[in-house]
Amino acid sequence: ATVDKASHIEMRSFNPEEISEYKTRKHYIDWDLALAGWKIDENALEEREVTGMPREKDSDSGTGYIDYLLLGKDNRPLAIVEAKRTMYSPQKGIQQARLYARCLENEYGYKPPIFLTNGFETFFLDDDSAPMRKVSGFFSQDELQRIINRRNGTVKPSALRVNEAIAGGGKRYYQVEAIERVCANIESGHRKSLLVMATGTGKTRVSAALTDVLMRSGLVKNVLFLADRVALVRQAKSGYQDYLPNETLCNLVSNKDDRNARIVFSTYPTILNAIDRERNEAGNLMFTPAHFDLIIVDEAHRSIFKKYRAIFDYFDSFVVGLTATPANEVDRNTYDFFEAERGVPTYVYEYDTATEVDHVLVPYFGIETHTSFMDDGITYDDLSDEDRETLEEDFEEAGQDVPEKIESREINQWVFNESTVDGVLETLMEKGIKVNGGQALGKTVIFAQSQKHARFIVERFGKLYPNLPGEYIKTVLHSDDYDG
Repeated sequence: ATVDKASHIEMRSFNPEEISEYKTRKHYIDWDLALAGWKIDENALEEREVTGMPREKDSDSGTGYIDYLLLGKDNRPLAIVEAKRTMYSPQKGIQQARLYARCLENEYGYKPPIFLTNGFETFFLDDDSAPMRKVSGFFSQDELQRIINRRNGTVKPSALRVNEAIAGGGKRYYQVEAIERVCANIESGHRKSLLVMATGTGKTRVSAALTDVLMRSGLVKNVLFLADRVALVRQAKSGYQDYLPNETLCNLVSNKDDRNARIVFSTYPTILNAIDRERNEAGNLMFTPAHFDLIIVDEAHRSIFKKYRAIFDYFDSFVVGLTATPANEVDRNTYDFFEAERGVPTYVYEYDTATEVDHVLVPYFGIETHTSFMDDGITYDDLSDEDRETLEEDFEEAGQDVPEKIESREINQWVFNESTVDGVLETLMEKGIKVNGGQALGKTVIFAQSQKHARFIVERFGKLYPNLPGEYIKTVLHSDDYDG
């Protein structure tokens, strides 16, 4: 039994040094090429001969053999794949691949880009446009064709005017500045940009106008807009419909039939699942690594990059992050992700500038309301019999015993006290910001502790102000069924 166990362990063990280059290609690289839609001996040629290689001591032929040559629909080269055994770094073959590219340049008049791979790691190299970078896999035929076409078919985005019908009109000069700063960042070779802009200053407009500029420049065809909530995905798509009416849009959360759209809006879990599941008409992966040229990250913050970093590791694209968090409060991991110096985003437009200098926002001020429950908490022994019964019912529903004391900070977690909610609502109606000549309360958001708490607030409002229409106050909950 011991001998059998040892032999089984030996059979299961993995030693990359024992895998030949041939097995690496057949077991790993061929499979990865197939995932991206390539077909061996059709548009992915093996051992493609080239001439003009340096002559070596044991050979004066000057002939070389490219491991894989990926072809376009016109049978012209799109990329070289240089393969190495799993035990070697993929970069071991970089000089050899560059020599192959020069041979093809003599034959076709241009150097195709290069993939370096050992079956586990893959690097992409296009000496005519950018430094070598690690990628998650091979690009599709259409994606590589776009890369080739861009060599002569793009203009610098900084040379294009921002469409001020989308962003930058009136006093919103800073929106144009933000776009120009991102364009300059891209032109200097950076693939990630971080915009810090106060809430209400038009981050979505800026992202739409930036998308417009990059599309007109030829640098971007497909865009992915990511948000962490379904409502924000829906809201962003609605905005883009107004800003870019001629572009095709898709809310991937609710309608996967439109996934061929140029601008896709999604939550993080939805796109993460779609990477593996969605297929195109040919049955190949729909979202291959270079499918999106630009990813826009709404409310970029640390938790997203920790939890969903796989998305950004998978897609090879420009990434632009949007956040309202003040520059000095942005987490260091967010700066690290965007490859920016800590405290120095690509562009920053702070709240104080918006309110005190440009006056594009109105500063907020707080009105405090106090009740004994909110200030001092609740002591069970001090309650009336009626309030004790209500409290017991709340805790019984939660399956917990009633504590002797509930601290003020825990009030809304357990207790929906009528007098406390009524006091807040009455203060709001009396001292809230008025419109229509002071005759009506302006649009107001009340943040509740839970869905149950939100519904309780609406219920109390109806009791206090029965003369007002039913839709004067309403809940906006993720569990509600609505189209708005």
